[in-house]
Amino acid sequence: MSKLTKEIIDLINGSESIKILATADEEGNPCTAFKDSLTVLDDGNLAFGEEFEGSQTNVNLVRSIWFNKSVELTVRDRRGTTFQIKGKPYRYVHAGPLFKKFYFAEREKRGADSELAGVWIITPEEVRNETYEIRKKEEDERHPFFRHFDRASVRKVK
Repeated sequence: MSKLTKEIIDLINGSESIKILATADEEGNPCTAFKDSLTVLDDGNLAFGEEFEGSQTNVNLVRSIWFNKSVELTVRDRRGTTFQIKGKPYRYVHAGPLFKKFYFAEREKRGADSELAGVWIITPEEVRNETYEIRKKEEDERHPFFRHFDRASVRKVK
């Protein structure tokens, strides 16, 4: 069963959504990359094209699949609706129908000289709504007495 709701799937598949992948190197240093090709597959997994075999992102993803490490994807639309999706790399595809689909989409977007090393498939494990209004409500309920100094000093005028 997919951890992704229709709202999240629509957000991911939206052409104007911003899609960012976060990975880490062997020392834990973060690496982020925009992944405009991110899409939801029929089985609920996520897929995106990786253009270059030697990119730091690709190196980190290989390490993640070898050592069972998580990656994180953040997706945001123009209204500010934001979701963070933690998952594990499941497979790297470098041939076949899925690769072909992403390959032709990459060529259409960037031209005949474009590169596509492969397609990464990520299994979502945890989804968190990071939309400001949602997170603020959660934080206010969880920590009613935690306030930044500027909020604590401002008094409401009647």
